[in-house]
Formats: sequence, C-alpha cells, structure tokens
Amino acid sequence: MWCYRGGSISTEPRINDRIRVPEVRLVGPSGEQVGIVPLAKALELAQEYDLDLVEVAASARPPVCKLMDYGKFKYESAMKAREARKNQAHTVIKEMKLRPKIDPHDYDTKKGHVVRFLKQGDKVKITIMFRGREQSRPELGYRLLQRLATDVEDLGFIESNPKQDGRNMIMVLGPHKKKTEAMAEAREAQAARKAEAKANPGRSQNAADDDIADGEIADGEITEDEAAEGESTEAESAEAPAEASAEA
Repeated sequence: MWCYRGGSISTEPRINDRIRVPEVRLVGPSGEQVGIVPLAKALELAQEYDLDLVEVAASARPPVCKLMDYGKFKYESAMKAREARKNQAHTVIKEMKLRPKIDPHDYDTKKGHVVRFLKQGDKVKITIMFRGREQSRPELGYRLLQRLATDVEDLGFIESNPKQDGRNMIMVLGPHKKKTEAMAEAREAQAARKAEAKANPGRSQNAADDDIADGEIADGEITEDEAAEGESTEAESAEAPAEASAEA
C-alpha cells in the first residue's frame, strides 16, 4: 500500500549521479544536439568538460539532459526572478475621505494627496461621509466628487461613478499612467537626485524639501492615509457640536 509520509516535493532538477536512467538525449554546453547516449557516457563528458549533467526534460523519452555549470545557472535564474519581482506592478487602491462641507484649504490638501497617488499610478477611492442632516443632501457629495474628478482629469479618470453606500458616497478614480511607467519614472528621478547630490554635496534645504513634496516621506512624517484619517477625525470632531445644535 502506498503511503505519503509528508514533506515538501523538490522542484530541483536531477543532476549528475541523481539521474537514474539507462540513456539520455544529450545537449552540449553550447546548445548543440549530441544525440542519445548512455548515461555513463554523458557523465564522462560532463567530467571532461568540468560541467554538470542536468536533467532539463524529465518527462521526455529518453529524458533530455544538458551539460552546464549548474551553480552559475541557479544564480542567473535567481537574479532574473529578483529583477522580475522588482519590476512587477501591484495594483494599489488608496483611499481619501472628505466631508460634503469641506473647508477650501482642506480640499486643496486632500486634492494634493489624490494628485500624488495618481502620479504614482495608483487608484484612489474617494469617500464622502455624510453625518446627521447631511444625508438628506446627497447632491452636495455628488457635486464635490465631480469637482474633484474635473480638477485631476489630466492625471486620472472616473473608473467607478459616484454611488451611495449607506451614509457614504463612493467614487473610484483610475490613473492615466500605468503603474510600471510610474515606477520607472520614479526610479529615474531618484537616480537623477542621487547623481545631483553626489555632484553637489552642499545642496540647499529647499531642494530637499522639494523631494519630500514630490512624494518622499521624511523620518517621523506620517503617510498620506494617516494624514487623511487624522484630518477626517478632526473635521468630524469640529462639526459634531454644530450638528447637535442644529438638530436641537
């Protein structure tokens, strides 16, 4: 009776003495076809070239093996996989919360966050939060969302139209720029800043401030989401007494 004892299944190809077949279809170091040879002959050639005999197609009949430097092959494969992960774009949805009667200064601040997110190639979920009697005026939230979409139309578009969700109204903005393009531009800008800093060690504080304004977060600075959440909490606390008075 067959019994599975657990443990991980190795995905590594068999090499050298771990290959257990009478003959193999051999491929040379430069990719040339050697032909079907006995396993002993293939191992002898591997030793002669100071290379490894690596099984590259175990399901073939006979299995296909290649002469190569397996250590170098593994290293190059790992570097390629690392570079692919580095350039991989992950879809990120940022969130920004606003109130229907938002102060002009707060609106400009949060619009700046939305602009930054879109420049980074991220989607932005805009949430209008209604409180108390504001729920009877959904058109205020709709107009605010349309205004924001118009203000950032050069960077993003309305991916999901405004819709009511309980006490909130939600709209999703999508960036015109792809995430991969934004990442490439950010790396180029970072490389340019490093080159400039190296060429001019005495760069002014104003230039450093510009870097932070472009999206870098200095030590001790909160992120955009934290700032947005803090502003939303402050706005709710400030407006709560006014609503209580109005309802009274």
